[in-house]
Amino acid sequence: MTISENVTTEYTLKYYHQVKFSQQKPQNSSENLIRLSFWHRVIFVFVIQVNYLLVINSNSIMATQFITPQTTKSEDIIKKTTPLIKAQLLEKNLLYGSPIFIRIFKKSLELELWVKNGEKFKLFKTYYICDLSGSLGPKIKEGDRQAPEGFYSVGPDQLNPWSNHHLSFNLGFPNEYDAAYQRTGSGLMVHGKCNSLGCFAMTNYRIEEIYTIADSAILHGQGSFPVHIFPFRMTRQNLVKHPGKWSSFWKNLKEGYDLFEKNSIPPYTSVENCRYKFTFIPPLITSTDFPEAQVCIE
Repeated sequence: MTISENVTTEYTLKYYHQVKFSQQKPQNSSENLIRLSFWHRVIFVFVIQVNYLLVINSNSIMATQFITPQTTKSEDIIKKTTPLIKAQLLEKNLLYGSPIFIRIFKKSLELELWVKNGEKFKLFKTYYICDLSGSLGPKIKEGDRQAPEGFYSVGPDQLNPWSNHHLSFNLGFPNEYDAAYQRTGSGLMVHGKCNSLGCFAMTNYRIEEIYTIADSAILHGQGSFPVHIFPFRMTRQNLVKHPGKWSSFWKNLKEGYDLFEKNSIPPYTSVENCRYKFTFIPPLITSTDFPEAQVCIE
């Protein structure tokens, strides 16, 4: 029971007993007794209604709060890193705990961390990726050592403070699109140190900053943050420079890339007819949220 529930419930019961006691007192006039009882009942109902609204409001607030996994190590790292991050964010008029968005470019070994500022997102910092394996193109199967490409989402249960690579978060591969194409693999991370087998290795001190900001964003109410992974910056020139098997796939990725470039807001993604589909309208919770899995051919 919340503090608000305790206080209002205690007050309600106390007031009820006062009403009951007052009704037992002898009155000089039956009319006064009826009038007094009536207003006591009105006030009592009002207090009950206030109590109910406080409980509902308390529950709705709690519903937007998230818990992230913690270890003694991660708590110490976050405590150490937070003052520096807050100062750096303030220099760019950004707030610690705001929603975030991450973009990764494999060819240039860059990880961009964007922070929400008003309705749009603003670039906070670009981090150098110390190591990634494979070549340009998506991950296809377990053991191919490819880093993925596409649109992913990271929630609280994907943060890993127990990582053997200092700290990490799971990208959520395979996503809906990967599953439609029967792509296999698991445990694809953004992590510390500087060695990779299909992951994005950031070194320890870089992952400490990224992890701290991600942890704070989720704790402050961002249920999950988007991570968009591209082979390179999706310009027409770069697509011309990289013809081949993945041209159609990359053109589809470019649609999502262009929407963010134009609006500074990451679009919501879904999969329809074996392609990524993009919108700025939040998805509704309906009975069709989990349609039959699509089966697509590379």
